[in-house]
Amino acid sequence: MSDEQYMQRCLEIAELGMGAVSPNPMVGCVIVHNERIIGEGYHQKFGEAHAEVNAIQAVLSTFPETATTLLSESTIYVSLEPCAHFGKTPPCADLLIRYKFKKVVIGNTDPFIDVNGKGITKLKEAGIEVVSGVLEDQCTALNRRFFTRVTEQRPYIILKWAETANGYFAPKNTLQEWISGPLAKKLVHKWRTEEDAVLIGKYTAIYDNPQLTTREWQGKNPIRIIIDKELQVPITHHVFNGLSKTLIFNEVKTVVEENIHYIQMEDMQYYLPQKIAFQLYLMDIQSVIIEGGANLLSQFIVAGLWDEARVFNSATSWQEGIQAPVIHGVIIDQINVGLDRLRIYTNNKRS
Repeated sequence: MSDEQYMQRCLEIAELGMGAVSPNPMVGCVIVHNERIIGEGYHQKFGEAHAEVNAIQAVLSTFPETATTLLSESTIYVSLEPCAHFGKTPPCADLLIRYKFKKVVIGNTDPFIDVNGKGITKLKEAGIEVVSGVLEDQCTALNRRFFTRVTEQRPYIILKWAETANGYFAPKNTLQEWISGPLAKKLVHKWRTEEDAVLIGKYTAIYDNPQLTTREWQGKNPIRIIIDKELQVPITHHVFNGLSKTLIFNEVKTVVEENIHYIQMEDMQYYLPQKIAFQLYLMDIQSVIIEGGANLLSQFIVAGLWDEARVFNSATSWQEGIQAPVIHGVIIDQINVGLDRLRIYTNNKRS
């Protein structure tokens, strides 16, 4: 197998950490001895062992008597540069040096200031051969949330909505009316397990009364974020049901009441997307899905503060309603989800 094939395996297992390692990156690791994989590992949970540690432990467990020799004769593949600093865990670069790997193959360098080339330098100074940049674009794409947070000091922002065939986002009255079908709803619940937070505006919270949970998919509930300048959402609504940590951005108060966190902001009528993005960055929220309403989504579009947009197009038409946001981006995928058509855009100003 080639370096690219082993790195592809690193990416496959790294993705198993989706939704569990933020604000850390997803990382996969494969150890190869004489063209045979003898150990694999990935970063499974924030604060716990990194991918390299788990892969080495797999070798130690499988080959207890010969592991040390095998590791010193092996090449280790890792999708992101091994860390060189003490954080939640000791430096992985030191671990690779201790086991005397003959070669380290890396997908891409870590942009985090305490790593960024320092891991590679440590390995080379210890006499270990290092190859980097293998499947670099794919490795970057996997950790686009992490890279965005580190390099742009904001979360990775995903916009999501459904619209009718003739471009309506919601009915003009306050009654909730579904546009997309049940399969789309299930997919949205899956997406929520993969991201740190989900964000909606006041009117969506009041009139749709959503739970913003993952009821139809196995996984964690995201942090719920509500924009409610004057605290008008009734406390009897679902977002206050205690099922998930909930942030209420407002202009009235800052206080914590069990898992409801009220966070006061000033002048929310000005630069709201930028203020939200910076606040979430300060809170180590690495990714967020914005699910409505139309005005809030449009504010982020106008500000250029978005990375992906996931838009369900229904075959249904309405006679009237609230117009859906208008987005200009690069369509990177189109798939059928039940009777709906899902289009996925990236922000062409950032691509």
